[in-house]
Amino acid sequence: MKVYLQDVEKDELVEAIIEKADNEGMPLKKDGWQFNWRKLSKIEGAQFYKLTTVDKPEIVEGILMLTLINREILYMNNIEVAPHNYGSDGKFENVAGSLLAFGCYKSFELGKENYLGFLSFDSKTQLIELYQEKYGATYAMGQKMFFSPQAGKELMRKYLLIELDK
Repeated sequence: MKVYLQDVEKDELVEAIIEKADNEGMPLKKDGWQFNWRKLSKIEGAQFYKLTTVDKPEIVEGILMLTLINREILYMNNIEVAPHNYGSDGKFENVAGSLLAFGCYKSFELGKENYLGFLSFDSKTQLIELYQEKYGATYAMGQKMFFSPQAGKELMRKYLLIELDK
């Protein structure tokens, strides 16, 4: 799926793509990533998606791990932006938003019945407010959060290059 990332330094949009990731293309913890993506990629039933620019597909800008629970509710296990995209000094903006929007998109594809369009996840405590304010997630309890179908559609409109029904 095509998306656009904002190159902070050049102040221009850069064409990017979100696609399935395999073990070969997984980022390494030794390169500054927080998660051991190679180890995570061996988890049965999990799906992985990487975000890369069209011009430099060998450089992962962000990665997402999704699991379908009980064959009906999509769960976001992990999401991470590349170390070179952290904070205000990051190379690209929109990486996390694009991956979250893509997770919401997949929730409409994979979710079933009452869970169609819901993306659930556990948040680090310090990120709960960010997920609520910047991305429109709903706080449930403890560290449990979710994107409702409406919030997911808002993210998809903002970050993904797809047409949506109202």
